[in-house]
Amino acid sequence: MKRSLYSVGIAAVFAISPAVHGQQYPTKAIRFIVPFPPGGATDIVTRVVAQKLTDAFGRQVVVENRGGAGGVVGCETAARAAPDGYTLVMGTTGTHPINASLYPKLSYDPVRDFAPITRSALLPNLIVAHPSLPAKNVKELIALARARPGQITYASSGSALYLSGALFTSMARIEMLHVPFKGGGQAMPALLSGEVATSFATVVSSLPHVHSGRLRGLAVTSAKRTPAAPEFPTVAESGLPGYEAVAWYGAFAPAGTPPDIVTRLNTEMVRILRTQEVRDLFIKQGAEAVTDTPEQFAAIVRSDVTKWGAVVRRVGAVAD
Repeated sequence: MKRSLYSVGIAAVFAISPAVHGQQYPTKAIRFIVPFPPGGATDIVTRVVAQKLTDAFGRQVVVENRGGAGGVVGCETAARAAPDGYTLVMGTTGTHPINASLYPKLSYDPVRDFAPITRSALLPNLIVAHPSLPAKNVKELIALARARPGQITYASSGSALYLSGALFTSMARIEMLHVPFKGGGQAMPALLSGEVATSFATVVSSLPHVHSGRLRGLAVTSAKRTPAAPEFPTVAESGLPGYEAVAWYGAFAPAGTPPDIVTRLNTEMVRILRTQEVRDLFIKQGAEAVTDTPEQFAAIVRSDVTKWGAVVRRVGAVAD
């Protein structure tokens, strides 16, 4: 009888231990990887969330920048880390859905190797044009490109911005000449000088030049107007229905992280991201705070892998 009661007691302890573990988490510092160099949008978003998590948990959440290979280095590090909730990564549309097709030998699987927690921010782009281009809106840009196939140039910096343009030209059935740049620091001066005619640029980098009159804003690439620049229509409402190309930033843990820890992280991040303070901070950076359940975020990743994979295959954009 005693042995039987002892066995029942042990079983009960093991049955409740995951929940207890989740309640006790975290008991030490958390590493939050940014798979890009300091100073960019991913870094800014991560540092805001990390500081608020530090305040909430009473444990240090340390941001670690591990840039390289379009985010591959940092994401691979996170995917290989122990699934105990003490290593997180701020993934993006580029590091997960786009890299899944862009790199034929990607060292991690964007779906199988991660436990999604929640998206943190959306960063739409703004289609901007040099004032010398005789196109004041999307409809006029499409008409001009059809009249001058392959002659209208567009600049981009990075795979996500390039593929935003590729999706646009594909859906509009037009030909535009893509001019790639290593970063926004090179692409924006080329646009301002008139070296290139248009660009798919981040809102935060292009909006000041639009307000000064040095560039013309045509439309934002999100599905709905962005709070960061509400005066601009979306591409979809401007003549290309169904178009959407928005970068998201979202927190992931390694696959196999206990569900109770993922839930705890989701609960705290959602609370943080819904505060007016954080929403206002993100708007100043041209971003919009957003939240999901882990299940919703997982579905978004899978859907975007399919969406951007089709674009990558269509344009033949495969990295080494």
